[in-house]
Amino acid sequence: MQQKGSISTEKIGVLGSSAGGHLASTLGTHYEDIVIENPHNMSLRPDFMILNYPVISFADSLTHYGSRFNLIGTLPNDKLHEANSDQLPVDRDLISYYSNELHVNDRTPPTFITHAYDDDGVKVQNSILFIAALQQHGVPVTSFFYANGGHGYGMDNPTSDIEWIDSCIKWIKSL
Repeated sequence: MQQKGSISTEKIGVLGSSAGGHLASTLGTHYEDIVIENPHNMSLRPDFMILNYPVISFADSLTHYGSRFNLIGTLPNDKLHEANSDQLPVDRDLISYYSNELHVNDRTPPTFITHAYDDDGVKVQNSILFIAALQQHGVPVTSFFYANGGHGYGMDNPTSDIEWIDSCIKWIKSL
């Protein structure tokens, strides 16, 4: 294991919440899609992911439309009447590309996921679907679900005496 100061260069992870969870899971599933200069051919794959109430899928039935629109500028056809004239019709290729549950493979990083079942911002099915894809490919995954907490509870869920971050820290130390 290489060390730089006290940082292990082989244990660098990514954490993201909500739309940031989509960004983090995109990094963990699309790390071979080089979109920046990489003259030293460094691995861009994170060693682990921590996803809090993440947007995972861009499929119409699961997506958070604001996140999808902000990234790829598309709305489902039945929502176009509400859209500005400069918005593009749905690009199914981009929706598929950014539906990260479809891009999990056996090299996807180990993942810790937390979500609340009563989240009305990002459907909990995003996390469940990603967990299933990880399990299908034999990728280690640990999940922590709250019955309550809604969306955006951060590190402190005021509806619970148990904090996900404690389990997450133990999980990181076990890697």
